[in-house]
Amino acid sequence: MSKRIAIVGGGYAGAELAKALQDKADVTLIEQQSHFVHTPAMIRALVTPELLDQALIPYDKLLTRGEVIQARVTGVDGDGVTLEDGRRVDADYVVVATGSDNATPFRPNGNGIATLRAENARVHGLLKQAQTVAIVGAGAVGSELAGEIAHFMPEKDVTLISATPSLFPDMPKALGKGLLAKLQAANVTMKLGARVENLEHLSAPYAGTLQLDTGEAVTADLIIPVIGSRAVSGLLQDLQGVKMSGEQRIKNDQWMRPTAMPNVFAVGDVADIGDGMTIVAISRQLPWLKKMLIAVVGGAKVEDVKPYKPWSKAPILLPLGPQKGQSFLSLFTAGDFLTRVIKGKDLFLTKTHKLFNTKS
Repeated sequence: MSKRIAIVGGGYAGAELAKALQDKADVTLIEQQSHFVHTPAMIRALVTPELLDQALIPYDKLLTRGEVIQARVTGVDGDGVTLEDGRRVDADYVVVATGSDNATPFRPNGNGIATLRAENARVHGLLKQAQTVAIVGAGAVGSELAGEIAHFMPEKDVTLISATPSLFPDMPKALGKGLLAKLQAANVTMKLGARVENLEHLSAPYAGTLQLDTGEAVTADLIIPVIGSRAVSGLLQDLQGVKMSGEQRIKNDQWMRPTAMPNVFAVGDVADIGDGMTIVAISRQLPWLKKMLIAVVGGAKVEDVKPYKPWSKAPILLPLGPQKGQSFLSLFTAGDFLTRVIKGKDLFLTKTHKLFNTKS
């Protein structure tokens, strides 16, 4: 009898894992959304909303042998998962890949795709009308958004605010220095080492005046807070043996197990196993998880598989519009050309539509 694998969450990790394992086991992917949200394109889609249809991809062609169930999971245990309507999906192995939430309107954040589309249209309308834009948070999303606005809407007065004194201080200095120079060359005003003291909303855009701890004030027609992701970990938080870390992430052992149950695994943003909350981190985790699950489905013990080893310093690709950007590629820092070729031009849309058996 074929082993049963239930995968909770149809983001990058869940979708790719389900497709890779459908010929090896009886795979069920449970995802509450009707469409996959391709987050690398959602930043640019705020500035150029015609990209939105390419960034929202239906699940109906993903699997040829497994099953995709559109539903919300309310419980996980060693024998499978429970759906909101009371149905059970029995499984020999459960993988939790519930991802993370980010600022509106880049992810559904528990709402449906129709709401995400409406929010994209609403915020794009506000952006078109605004002359001054302040982005709070200079991580990957904030920096990319500043670059996208500067490229596609150069008439806007954009200010990027960061509490850290430099961009990406935990990465090689050439990355942050290159991004800073390119953002400044694009006429983005940089406020580094400045913490906002009166942020009214943590995710929803609004208009107003920001008071900085430097004593400065920044007034903007549109304030977009982008202050980091939070893992969607509620399914795991109360289970036996679970330990939480920062950003609501769940600590895993060396074999990606977050609980006392030996057949329950967590992957991606929800799992704190030493990697950051990035698609690049998932790209390292997935090959290991596929290999491990194929081995255990074939009769091996989990502990017989070599433990997972996280990135020592993960790559990061940061386009600033379709032409420019700065990236760290493990061994060196790359500039406009490689950033454009690898990510900036296409935003991985061709690769992602190939995964889902659709055309971009």
